[in-house]
Amino acid sequence: MAALTADELAADASARSIDERRRSAIKGAFWSEFIDMFDIYLPVVVLAPVLPYFQPKTSSSTAVLLTSLVFITTLLGRPIGALLFGMVADKLGRRRASIYSVSGFAVVTLLIAALPDYQHAGAASYGLLVLLRFVDGIFLGGGYTGAIPLAMEYSHKSRRGFVGGLIGGGFCAAYVTINLIAMLMFALFPFHGLHSPYAQWGWRIPFVIGAALGAVLALYYVHKVSESEIWQTETAAKRRQPLSELLAGRSGRGLLQVLLMMTGFWLTQNMITIYLPTGLLLQALHLNGLQITSTLLIAYSLMFFSYVFSGILGQRIGRRRFFLIIGTLIATVGAALLYLLANVNGLSMPMIILLVCALAVLVPSPWGAILTYLNERFVTSVRATGFGVGLSLSVVIPSFYAFYLSGLGHFMPARLTPVVLLCLGAVIGVIGALMGPETRDIDF
Repeated sequence: MAALTADELAADASARSIDERRRSAIKGAFWSEFIDMFDIYLPVVVLAPVLPYFQPKTSSSTAVLLTSLVFITTLLGRPIGALLFGMVADKLGRRRASIYSVSGFAVVTLLIAALPDYQHAGAASYGLLVLLRFVDGIFLGGGYTGAIPLAMEYSHKSRRGFVGGLIGGGFCAAYVTINLIAMLMFALFPFHGLHSPYAQWGWRIPFVIGAALGAVLALYYVHKVSESEIWQTETAAKRRQPLSELLAGRSGRGLLQVLLMMTGFWLTQNMITIYLPTGLLLQALHLNGLQITSTLLIAYSLMFFSYVFSGILGQRIGRRRFFLIIGTLIATVGAALLYLLANVNGLSMPMIILLVCALAVLVPSPWGAILTYLNERFVTSVRATGFGVGLSLSVVIPSFYAFYLSGLGHFMPARLTPVVLLCLGAVIGVIGALMGPETRDIDF
């Protein structure tokens, strides 16, 4: 009996150890997603008002081009980072890739916070900003490539949906946080021209916060997160080249299917997270800054719970079936909601908030199941590479949504174009999902 008791105690200790490693991996993935999105939104929310600080006085059209390059270079860096760090994660380990990428964007974000202005450094000021955002994009693209597969490989199969939805909710939490910090900065350091406290150094504080968050997360992975046991077991005997294996055979066909599906759902996502605040609420409905910020803070708070619920629902009914149902709802109900918001004159502020919240709950909801689905779609030896490339490369075409809106405007009223583009994205997402298998019952 004593020997049996000792065995039981050892088994219990082992189970507790596994549970602790599982929780640590999931926490790390959530905060990796949070910090990744926090850093993505820093230029959009915090830096946008003071970008002239880095630029010479020039025409408005040139200023718009220079401003857009800051965001485009980050976009271009992300697929490169996903590929590079995905291969590191598949070949050297998920934990190591996470530590490298998180440390990298912590350093780069801190360097951005220390940049001089155009008055002191000339054109080098703007050049350094663009270069650092490109490098930051590489590290950001790799940030989740190791962390999320690591968390998924530690999760129980029956809990992957919830875990994926929770990790995806880090995006919503980051948006709310960065906006609250920005509102605090504007309140403490008013912005009234390029010589105001905010323009000189107030904008730097959120970047320092972002760098500190990255450093803390890197230390967390060093001291608290263990390497994926599934990766260690399945790749100990073979160290193939992840990219060549990803592009060959079944994995290659799976990648094409994922890229098609993700192109559609990125397009629907961009119509809500990028077009709706600027193109619709600001330019079409002429809401002021406080009205837009308040509306989006409410919407993104609800979006967090939508992600978690969608992850659970996908686990219950199957992720492929969930994508088919929700994609159809986006193309019909979502399109109707967007039409009302864009075309009905005289909407009250409460009604605008209600419609925006309904769109924020419905349209981005596929993302509550996407992180789980993409990890299940690839075998262990190429999981991180496939996940990273599938997620990041597919964002490129949808990111030019403004050009598609302009092109559609030649054939229909401008206020119909976002509705059509939302429907098109949903249809592409559904077709992509139809081409793929159900993944809920896959064993890693």
